[in-house]
Amino acid sequence: MKHKHLERWSPLIVLAGILLLWQAFVSALSIPDYIFPGPWQIAGEFMEFKGPLLQAAWKTFWVTMLGFGLSIVVGVLLGFLIGSSRLAYTALYPLMVAFNAVPKAAIVPILVVWFGIGLGPGILTAFLISFFPITVNIATGLATLEPELEDVLRVLGAKRWDVLVKVGLPRSMPYFYGSLKVAITLAFVGTVLAEMTAGDSGIGYLMQTAGSQQRLPLAFAGLVVIGAMAMAMYELFSMVEKRTTAWAHRGSQAA
Repeated sequence: MKHKHLERWSPLIVLAGILLLWQAFVSALSIPDYIFPGPWQIAGEFMEFKGPLLQAAWKTFWVTMLGFGLSIVVGVLLGFLIGSSRLAYTALYPLMVAFNAVPKAAIVPILVVWFGIGLGPGILTAFLISFFPITVNIATGLATLEPELEDVLRVLGAKRWDVLVKVGLPRSMPYFYGSLKVAITLAFVGTVLAEMTAGDSGIGYLMQTAGSQQRLPLAFAGLVVIGAMAMAMYELFSMVEKRTTAWAHRGSQAA
């Protein structure tokens, strides 16, 4: 019982320790807050600008969700295609790897030319940076279906489509949720990157403005808000995963 309580509270304990060491380091060396602010200065800046920060966070959140939702649709469809067809895997997978290696910061100026400054670049950057993990994990879940299991199902009269839909997709669900937890953090990165480069609102724009004015505590407060939103979505997907794919975690829960 004590071990479970310690495990539950361990992230907060570690976070509190990091914040205390951080504040002690800044205070001991008397580092100005416009160079490297401490947690106390960041918290004060957050309270002072709570309204603008929360307003910018809401804008960043729903722009990220739009891009992330698009990445789920495209990622699942592409993953199903690549994982179910050897020809599609051979033809598409190398191209996707090459595209994923392209720095998304280099794509944002192109998106600005096409869609202008505003929501378009943020949504598309969040999509472009987050759909690849979903595609890869869905394709992996389908492609690693045991040949022996597939042969048995074929003997029992199942068609290729039945095997993929009724066995392959449920088997891919743990991979899918794992990819969502990675992709959502990448989606926030993409949105903030676009807002800093070509935005007129949102957390990224606020951080860019604060940095140009040497208000680093405000910029760090923006980072904290982004981290909190990403962590909340990560935990949400973890909860949904445990409720819908409990069969895949029985061994780890027993351990």
